[in-house]
Amino acid sequence: MSFFQVGWSPIMTIKSQVLALKYRPQTFKDLIGHEEIATTIYNSIKNNISANAFLFTGIRGIGKTTFARIVAKALNCEQALESICKKKCDQCDPIANSNHIDVLEMDAASKTGVDDVRELIEFSRYPPSTSKFKIFIIDEVHMLSKQAFNALLKTLEEPPKYLKFIFATTEVKKIPITVISRCQRYDLSRIKSEELFVYLKNITIKEQKDVEDNAIKLIVKLSEGSVRDALSLLDRATISNNENSLTFEDAQKIFGYVNKNSYITLLEIILLGHENEIINHYRKLYNSGIEPILFLNDFLEILYYLKNISNIEKEGSNITLNDSDYKKITSLSKKLNSNTILLFWEFTLKTLKEINIVANPNLLIEMYLIQLTYLKKKNVKQNNHQNKIKNTPIKDIDVNNTINKDFVNQIKNIKQEEEKIEKENSLEINSFEDLIKMCIQKKEMKLKYELENNVNLVSFSNTNIEISFNDRLNKSFVKDLSEKLYVWTKNRWLISFSKEKGEMSEKEKKKGLKKKKIKEYEGSNEYKNLLKALPDIELIDIEKIDD
Repeated sequence: MSFFQVGWSPIMTIKSQVLALKYRPQTFKDLIGHEEIATTIYNSIKNNISANAFLFTGIRGIGKTTFARIVAKALNCEQALESICKKKCDQCDPIANSNHIDVLEMDAASKTGVDDVRELIEFSRYPPSTSKFKIFIIDEVHMLSKQAFNALLKTLEEPPKYLKFIFATTEVKKIPITVISRCQRYDLSRIKSEELFVYLKNITIKEQKDVEDNAIKLIVKLSEGSVRDALSLLDRATISNNENSLTFEDAQKIFGYVNKNSYITLLEIILLGHENEIINHYRKLYNSGIEPILFLNDFLEILYYLKNISNIEKEGSNITLNDSDYKKITSLSKKLNSNTILLFWEFTLKTLKEINIVANPNLLIEMYLIQLTYLKKKNVKQNNHQNKIKNTPIKDIDVNNTINKDFVNQIKNIKQEEEKIEKENSLEINSFEDLIKMCIQKKEMKLKYELENNVNLVSFSNTNIEISFNDRLNKSFVKDLSEKLYVWTKNRWLISFSKEKGEMSEKEKKKGLKKKKIKEYEGSNEYKNLLKALPDIELIDIEKIDD
């Protein structure tokens, strides 16, 4: 069949394999971070009550395809279920190498059509050749078309006893609920940092690689809970450093990662108010390869640690902070009050929103850092003023000067000003006709076409639109319309689908109106006189021409 092809690969020794393949789990016991799910599936297979279809969902590199192959082994080999299978097994070895005749892997990203699924269903009519179950593993299943999913439904719900489906996806929301309801769903979470650290540490020992713990922690942080990403990063780092010991500084250079210590130092300079040093320090960070958006996000992380350092564990079990950074942030947090940290936090978030407005984001970052020094100075004056008030007898307090309103409310005022401008620029849409006119005004011809041709209005009220639609409606219509409505009106709109037929579409209304005008004109004396003079004429359209 054209649908399935037995793959081949050049001979590759275990020693020459990349770490992600070399240490790919082969049994349930090898898996990390998903013990509960592994136990559930193990028990279901052992007691012969396994599901017709399994659905594994989660981020990239979390173990979805690996899980699928382990389940396929366990279904077809009792020894594999108990993790005592011999190394070269007629069932397990071909499954691990993706060339088992009865365990067929399909990449839905390249096989999306209904014809591909029909071919698969046709192939499923035949029982397995050499194993207990015929198993279809479909990776990135969300890429299948709507018609392909529909063709799969019946077989998925009532497959032959010898047939099992295993699906894997990174975007479960794109899978129809009718398919999800027929599967046993398992959500694979990110691997915890502590578990991933221990896992990588053990691999470095097996590989006889000298890697510092802080370097491994950096790899864990950059991998964001993905085992495959972590192993790929470890592979890259050890290859780059060849046979030498891999230090934290080496790992930073290899991955282009800026040490938290640099941000802490920058924050100390900001608090001192040395503008030239601030600019020079930031430019060094930028020249090291860091992007402005990434810089702001990392700066936010430092502010978070400053505010919550008392709730963060010390070196040892903590992955994100080393001992030196922990001590520095603890010391710095004592010099800053919560008001200053929260002001910096709000101002950083505001800068993040504005970063795409300017042509050169670096100019924005440099001005932002200088503004932080003035925020600090103003906050110090405010605190001194408040302390002075505390020590002043109540009768001597000037109520009008007890609060520095310009400072305390500056972020709030900025937000209010933005909301005021947004409100002034917002537009009113009170009817379906207004909505179509707005599309014309804003030159959103695609939305206008959908609204006029493929949508039937059921109800239209304040920020609520209920519609029915035909098969030609674009899949992204609701998302696109919601986004535009928010931009135009500054309000969130609820667009819902109804089972009711609704009104005629605008196109049908125009056709009906045109037919009515034609019929009315055909009954007029003017048209009758024209027929007498020209008996073979036919009235096909009427257009109103303005004066």
